[in-house]
Amino acid sequence: MTKGKVYFVGAGPGDVGLITVKGQKAIEKADVILYDRLLNPKLLEAAAFDCELIYCGKTPYTTGISQGEINELLVSKALEGHRVVRLKGGDPAVFGRVGEEAESLKDEGIPFEVIPGVTSSIAASMYAGVPVTHRDYGRSFAMVTGHDQTKKDIDWNGLVSIDTVAFYMGVANLPSIRENLINHGKPGNTPALVIQWGTYGRQESVEGTLDDIVERVSGRSLGNPAITLVGDIISLRGKLQWFERKPLYGQRFLVARTGTAKSALAEALYELGGEVIEFPKWNAAKVKIEESQLLAFLSYDRILFTSPESVHGFLDSLTEHAIDFRRISSKLYVLSRKSKKALQQRGLTAELKSGMPEAGTLLVVGDRNRDLRDLAHGTGDYIQSITKFVDERFLEIFPRMLDGKAVGTILFSNRHSVDMLMQYGNKADVDVEGLLKQASIGVIGESTGNRLQDYGFTSDMMPKEPSVEQLVDLIVNRNVC
Repeated sequence: MTKGKVYFVGAGPGDVGLITVKGQKAIEKADVILYDRLLNPKLLEAAAFDCELIYCGKTPYTTGISQGEINELLVSKALEGHRVVRLKGGDPAVFGRVGEEAESLKDEGIPFEVIPGVTSSIAASMYAGVPVTHRDYGRSFAMVTGHDQTKKDIDWNGLVSIDTVAFYMGVANLPSIRENLINHGKPGNTPALVIQWGTYGRQESVEGTLDDIVERVSGRSLGNPAITLVGDIISLRGKLQWFERKPLYGQRFLVARTGTAKSALAEALYELGGEVIEFPKWNAAKVKIEESQLLAFLSYDRILFTSPESVHGFLDSLTEHAIDFRRISSKLYVLSRKSKKALQQRGLTAELKSGMPEAGTLLVVGDRNRDLRDLAHGTGDYIQSITKFVDERFLEIFPRMLDGKAVGTILFSNRHSVDMLMQYGNKADVDVEGLLKQASIGVIGESTGNRLQDYGFTSDMMPKEPSVEQLVDLIVNRNVC
């Protein structure tokens, strides 16, 4: 069998937008992905459905998968002929053990590439409002591992002469770091900054000086993953903060998903600084429709599409059989603005179901089996143009996505989203009812609120008009006096 190839990919520090284009393409083409604990699991959604996802996460002071086991996995999967991605948080060459792992491949004659990523110290610092260099405050910059306080090979004398120093994962050893820097000549009033979960919406920063940073961090109960920054350049933070001033900074959201299309709600929250978890993860597959069936469907007076996926499935089938879209004489209707947009992207116009007349023959085009169709959509004939299914690889990932800061707000866009979060959240061994009891709940539309009540919960936010924009406005303004 032909040997495969391994790609060491830097995933960036947390914000999914910081993945490189080359890194994203490597994820999309991978047969196997070995991924770490500290990267954003949302990046894995770009992987193919048949890609094997292997968790290689390690937590401090616990025994997880060993480095030797990781090396063996890389070698064995590559020798099986697979295209393997080793996905690492930050940059694989900055305290990412890429050297050790690449050596194990070289010894077996396995080809590899390294795709750099945005390293955590630089990104987290800038997201906290601090550039690591500045011609007036910092012309030199160093990155140091903060893991082991007993290491004798750290040149403390050299470090105190460097303008800005970033210590990786040094919270537990912060007292020792402070002591060594001061004992080797760094003034106690030198600014210091600790940034936990940098670039995530849950990012938290504690600012002080070497004299008091340990007590300040302890008072806020910060821990790893964190970057500790030391240097006068931190004084620029008051002027240059940008991320922590976004309106939804510090807030964590769970958006219940019902389809494969990008969530406009999740995107809007992310752009405003919120950290957004989306679940469940969905995939879709085409349903074969014969040409004679398609031609017969075009004779209906009304066609109602129940989802964006059903739109694309139906129109893709027409294209597959070389049937001109202009042969559609039916009046087209949709359940959501997202489906309306999907039709517009294909050159067709539609109206919302609320404006659909009762008269005339009706074809409902959906993404569920006929037995599971929602009769509220209409009693006309029904065709499934595509099948949607939950990607069960993410059932194991979902509980880890919830680690850290508690989810403050849970959002539902339709009735189906309520059922799906309940069903698949519990299947993932997550206490969904517990999450709902502790969080604020937002819904789009009375029907969604009514479905939530069936489970014993009531919504805290519902816009007057059922739209993403109005729900986001409610979220942004809920704490404004």
